[in-house]
Amino acid sequence: MLFMTKIQVKDRENTMKKKTIVCVVGARPNFMKMAPIIKELRILKDYVNPYLVHTGQHYDQAMKASFFQQLGIPEPDIDLGVGSGSHSEQTANIMLRFEPVLDKVKPCAVLVVGDVNSTIACSLVAVKKQIPILHVEAGLRSRDREMPEEINRILTDQISDRLFTTERSAEKNLIDEGIESARIHFVGNVMIDSLLANLEQAIPFAETLKSYQKINSIQQGHYALLTMHRPSNVDDPHILKELLQSILEISQKLPVIFPIHPRTRNRIEQDGLSDLVNSDNIISLPPVGYLQMLGLMKSAKMVLTDSGGLQEETTSLGIPCVTLRENTERPITVEQGTNTIVGTDPEKIKACVDDILATGGKLGRIPEYWDGKAALRIVADIKRLYL
Repeated sequence: MLFMTKIQVKDRENTMKKKTIVCVVGARPNFMKMAPIIKELRILKDYVNPYLVHTGQHYDQAMKASFFQQLGIPEPDIDLGVGSGSHSEQTANIMLRFEPVLDKVKPCAVLVVGDVNSTIACSLVAVKKQIPILHVEAGLRSRDREMPEEINRILTDQISDRLFTTERSAEKNLIDEGIESARIHFVGNVMIDSLLANLEQAIPFAETLKSYQKINSIQQGHYALLTMHRPSNVDDPHILKELLQSILEISQKLPVIFPIHPRTRNRIEQDGLSDLVNSDNIISLPPVGYLQMLGLMKSAKMVLTDSGGLQEETTSLGIPCVTLRENTERPITVEQGTNTIVGTDPEKIKACVDDILATGGKLGRIPEYWDGKAALRIVADIKRLYL
C-alpha cells in the first residue's frame, strides 16, 4: 500500500463523506436565483458538492458568457441542451435527459428554483426516484391557471420535501393546499441576494446605450424601462398592438428603453408592428446582460414589465413598477412595494404612468428578509437536514 500523508488521508475522508446536491437551472431568471445559493454551497466544500445542471430550456449562446461570468456561476457540470418546443415536448425532453444524470450522480437531494418547465420536469424525475426535492421560491400563487407557470408552481410544491418561501403569504397558500408547515421554511428572496451583491457593479445606463450606439439626450431618472415577453401579451396580435401603441404614446412624454426579448421581436415582426417601436423616443435594444439590466433599472424613472422578477427588483430598489398583467404571484410587491397592476388596458396603463410622472409613484418599503441573506438561510437549513 502506498504511503499517504495525514493531509491526503484527511482529503480522502472528506471526499468519502461529501454529498452531492444537484442544482437545476433552465431559464434566465433561474441564474439569478441560483447564483447566491451555489456561492453558499461552495463554502461547504468539505461537506457538499453542488452539481450544476443546465437544462438548456432557454439558451442564448450570446448571453452565456455574460450571465455565467457576471453572476459568478461556475460552468454547468452538464448542459442537457433541450432547447425550445411546446410545453409538453420541453417537459418530456428534460425528463428523459435528466434521469440518466441522477442515475450517474446519485445525489442526496435535487434543488430547483422558480416555476419554469425545468422546475417541474426535474422534480418529477426526482420524486419518482425517491430523491428529496428542495424548492426555492415556493408557495407563490397568481390564482390564474391559464399561466403555465402557475401549474408548475402548484405541482412542484406538492411533491417537494422542503419548501423555501420568499414572503409570509406563501406559507398560507401552501398550508391551504394541504402541505404541512414542518416542510415550509421562510428564508427571504434569493433574487434580492443577487441584486444587492451586484448593485455596485451595475453597468451605467449610458454605457449600455452607447455600446449599442443608441445614446442621445436621455438622462438619469428621466426614462422608462420596458420589458415584455409573456405569451399572454405578445402572442395575441391585438393585445400586442394595443400595448405597443400605449408605449408609443407614453414615449412622447418620457423616453422608453426597450431591451426586446427574441420571442417578442419575432412576434413584432411577424405581426407587422415594427413601426410602433421604430420611434426616436423608443430605444430598442437586443437582450442585455444582468449587470446592464441592473444599471438600466436603477436609473429609470419607472419600469413597465410583465416579468415577475422585475416586480421584486423594483420593490427592492424603490423604483415605481407598472405591471402589464391582470394578476401577480408576488402580491407583496403590491401590498408593501412599489408595484401597481394595470393589466393590458391602454387607459389604465397611461393613467398609472401619468400618476407616477405627477407624484413620483408608490414609495413602498423593503419586505421582511429581503436583506441579501436568503441563500445563507437556505444553505444553513440544507446543512442541518441533509449534510
